[in-house]
Amino acid sequence: MAKLTQFENEVMGRFKESLAFNKEKENLANVDIHKARELLKEVGAILLDVTLPHLVDPQNAEEAGVANAYYTPYPEFAEYVDILPDDKTQPIVVGCRKAFFASRIKGLLDVLGYENVYVLTDDIKYLIEAHLAHTQG
Repeated sequence: MAKLTQFENEVMGRFKESLAFNKEKENLANVDIHKARELLKEVGAILLDVTLPHLVDPQNAEEAGVANAYYTPYPEFAEYVDILPDDKTQPIVVGCRKAFFASRIKGLLDVLGYENVYVLTDDIKYLIEAHLAHTQG
């Protein structure tokens, strides 16, 4: 059995706390495009688009004008932590092309103490397309 350091035990404690929060959420905090739009429009959630730069097609959520959206590409995410809200109960939706990198960032945010982090399970390009259809049409 692995012996954990004090730091590792603290991280595990935060991880256990985040699991408890996620168990209370429908689908363990995984949301489809409809629920994500509801969180963004009705609750004022922040959207973190962590799509890899070479997969952005044709624009990221921030460029598309999605409200409260920030483009924080996964490889450079550590450079964007200053945009995270001080209020750790603020809802945050994390999205990318296949939810793989979004899930990693969600795990990080969970360990940092954010309580309402959701992963967009649909391709974020569909959320962007839906936004553009409703704002340009």
